[in-house]
Amino acid sequence: MRNSQNRPLQGIVFVAAATACFASLDTTTKYISAVVPVALLMWVRFMLQAASTALVMWPSRGRALLRTHRPGMQVARGFLLVTSSTLAFFSLRMLPVEDFTAIVMLTPLLMTLVAAASMGEKVSLLRWLLVLCGFIGAMLVVQPGAETFAWTSLLPLALVAVSAGFQILTSRLAREDDASTIHFYTGCTGAVLATLALPFFWQAMPSWPLWGLILLVALFSNLGHLMLILGYGRAPVATLSPYLYLQIPFAMIGSWLVFAQVPDAWSVAGIVLIALSGAAGTWVAARERHQDIRVILDA
Repeated sequence: MRNSQNRPLQGIVFVAAATACFASLDTTTKYISAVVPVALLMWVRFMLQAASTALVMWPSRGRALLRTHRPGMQVARGFLLVTSSTLAFFSLRMLPVEDFTAIVMLTPLLMTLVAAASMGEKVSLLRWLLVLCGFIGAMLVVQPGAETFAWTSLLPLALVAVSAGFQILTSRLAREDDASTIHFYTGCTGAVLATLALPFFWQAMPSWPLWGLILLVALFSNLGHLMLILGYGRAPVATLSPYLYLQIPFAMIGSWLVFAQVPDAWSVAGIVLIALSGAAGTWVAARERHQDIRVILDA
C-alpha cells in the first residue's frame, strides 16, 4: 500500500478541491451539452487523461506506472466512469446543475444498501431511516407529480447506482495502487471505449471556442478525479464522505452565475434533506463502527 490513510486533513482538502472541480465540470457540461455529441466529449476527456498522466508521470515512475495489483478492477473502474459520465451528460441536459448534483449525492446513502446486501454489514434502523429521507429528498427535487416531469428526469437515479460502484472501487484501489496508476488505467479504458464509439457519432464542431470548452471539461474532470483518488489514499471513506456534499453549494453558485437559475422551494427542501441525510448517515455509520470496535476490545 503506497499511501497511508492517516492524514485526514490532507484528505479533506483534496476532496473539497475535487468537489469544486466536479461542480465546474457539471456546469460546463450542461452549457455545451446541446451542441456537442457525447462520444466526442468522452473521447477528448479520456484521451487527455491517459496522455497527460503518461507524459507527466512516466519520466519519474517509468514502467512502475503500469504496475497494478488489480488489473480487472482498474478496467471495471474505467468502464463505470465512462457509464456514469454518459449518464451525467444526458441528465444535465434536462436538470438544473444543483438539482442534478443533489440527486447524485444520494450515492453515499446507496452505499449503505450495498454494504448491507453484499458485505453483510449490519445497518441500524436509524441509518435505514436516513436512507429513506434521502430518497424522499430526491423525489422533492425530481417532483414526479409535476407537470414538467419527464421519465428521463430519473436518469440521475441510474447514475447514482453506477457512482456507488465507482466510489467503492476507487476506495479499494487507492489502498493498493498508486494514484497516478489508477488515473492512467481509467483514462486508457475510457479512451478505448470512446474511440470505438466515436465514428458513429462524429460531427464537426462549429467554432474553436467550443473546442476550448470541451478541453475545459476534460481538465475539470481529470483534476477532480485525481484529487478524489489522492483524498481516498489519505483518509478513510467514512471520514471524507460528508465533505462530498460541498459539491452542492459549489453547483448552486455555478448554476446561478452561468444560467441565472435559482431552485424553487421544493427543490431547496429536497437538496437540504439529501445533504443532511447523507452527512448524518456517514456520521452515524462511523459512530456505530467505533462502538462495535469498543465492544470487541472490551469483550
